[in-house]
Amino acid sequence: MGSDKRTESLFLSACRLNPTSAAPVWFMRQAGRYLPEYRRIREKYDLLTLCKTPELAAEITLQPVRILEVDAAILFADLLLPFSPMGIEFQFEKNEGPVIKNPIQTPQDVDSLRVFNPEENLGFVLETIQIVNKELKGEAPLIGFAGAPFTLATYLIEGGHSRNFLKTHEFMYHEPEAWKELMEKLSKIVIHFLKAQLNSGASAVQLFDSWAGILSPDDYQKFVLPYSSKILHDISKKGPIIHFSTGTSGILDLISQAGGTVIGIDWRIPIDTAWKIIGYNKGIQGNLNPAALLADSKNLKKQVESILEKAGGRPGYIFNLGHGVFPNTPVDQLKRVVEWVKSYRRST
Repeated sequence: MGSDKRTESLFLSACRLNPTSAAPVWFMRQAGRYLPEYRRIREKYDLLTLCKTPELAAEITLQPVRILEVDAAILFADLLLPFSPMGIEFQFEKNEGPVIKNPIQTPQDVDSLRVFNPEENLGFVLETIQIVNKELKGEAPLIGFAGAPFTLATYLIEGGHSRNFLKTHEFMYHEPEAWKELMEKLSKIVIHFLKAQLNSGASAVQLFDSWAGILSPDDYQKFVLPYSSKILHDISKKGPIIHFSTGTSGILDLISQAGGTVIGIDWRIPIDTAWKIIGYNKGIQGNLNPAALLADSKNLKKQVESILEKAGGRPGYIFNLGHGVFPNTPVDQLKRVVEWVKSYRRST
């Protein structure tokens, strides 16, 4: 990684809306499947073992920082780790993703969920943060994360991934009191977990509301916004927090209203348009379609430079993807993007 400590100031300066010499760049899911170094480790261990073994999780977190020279590390963990101490049993099935063995089906199921202490029950995540920071030696900031209450609720109710989220909608509409209790419990857990990560040495955190885009504006405002807002405003007092969602171009005003130091956007809206909706008092992150990394270099560079041009050199921009790196993404493409972003100078 070298001795250049510019990386920390770039990312955190952008979070604080301070001017930077270049846009900081990192990639969602940069710690993972597209890297041969990760795949070699993954051949020996299942996903939960990797997450629960701090030395292994730390090594995976650090790999892309060393290989790609990105401006921030993202913690290697999983959104669903809080489920086990809540009393939820789950496992990862090959080619299926997470499968919840005892999903939420009734108000009684919500009553039985435990609100826990992350220092006691998720200490392995906090230990991973400490190991990573020792290795980074201040050369790059570390981003922690947690799932937002709505996204966690969808997994709990659907029993895993879903195409239509009908069970979630049905529970939301027909069990409003149980929904409120579920979201309040999840909000408490997420707040405690994110604060614990910041206290353990994370420089910033990201709240993933991956499935918020399935909601109508009215449903988001009624069933989700109050809970996300509480988390985002509470955590922003402790450190920078990125509010990530995807498929939410139609409700970006509400996403921004919910809060966040930085708002993550996907590729379905031009970045200059998105920033006008969000407001220039917040930073903005993202905008490159992960599939663009599969294009030829000339086409990819054109898309990268178009985003940077539309960002306009405004303080507060963090270059990223609109979602995670695909497993079949060539590593060299990511390296090229990092080089292009760092060397980019606006046309005048």
